[in-house]
Amino acid sequence: MLIAMTREVSPNIENCALTYLERHAIDIDLARTQHRQYEESLAALGCQIHHLPAEPDLPDSVFVEDTAIVLDELAIITRPGADSRLPETASVAKALEPYRKLYHIKAPGTIDGGDVLRIGKTIYIGLSSRSNLAAIDQVKGFVQPYGYAVEGVSVAGCLHLKSAVTQVAKDTLLINRDWVDAGTFGAMALIDVDPQEAHAANALLVSEKVIYPTSYPRTQERLEKHGILLATGDVSELIKAEGAVTCCSLIFQHRD
Repeated sequence: MLIAMTREVSPNIENCALTYLERHAIDIDLARTQHRQYEESLAALGCQIHHLPAEPDLPDSVFVEDTAIVLDELAIITRPGADSRLPETASVAKALEPYRKLYHIKAPGTIDGGDVLRIGKTIYIGLSSRSNLAAIDQVKGFVQPYGYAVEGVSVAGCLHLKSAVTQVAKDTLLINRDWVDAGTFGAMALIDVDPQEAHAANALLVSEKVIYPTSYPRTQERLEKHGILLATGDVSELIKAEGAVTCCSLIFQHRD
């Protein structure tokens, strides 16, 4: 069974940390509606929703992906790169404890889950403003006994690695080549975002289908032409908080 761990939108999301986007007013009611619809999409794709309550004092806490890296054999509790987000990890660790053995990133390491892209047994980690080499070294120590390889990837012009590239099929990535070196990913097939939609590379593959924002219709058309099956949804208010569809969930197999 697939578990999708999510968290309700904070009532203070307007005070979110922004790095690359200008601040715009966020309609909190609409953000909550969009988030519920996102959860409904996950459920329709076979996920059981493990819903965490809102954290009123933590504006970015809806973006639970940044707080943990969940693999089949273990979970790593991150140490987010923005100081304001450090308190988010405690409740997520408590929620994950029944499902996985936990490891914890320690200072001086910093890492956001949005910088972590797992493709098979290779884990790519973005070297961004939020994630550093000290954290990558710790991740290597945690996962290498389980047969994973870890590669650091330079990222420029965006917040996270998964702002620049995500997996949309078993052998296919959606990518913005201006933000990450396409040669990093070997033999994977690549679909380029439309040049007019720089932020369009974030997509969430769940089983055989991809949850994708309606904000990027040109890139959506490219995905459809490549035969990618999409479940589209409006996450426009969450995008204003520098979030995306991967950010709002931790998805993993529940093991008996």
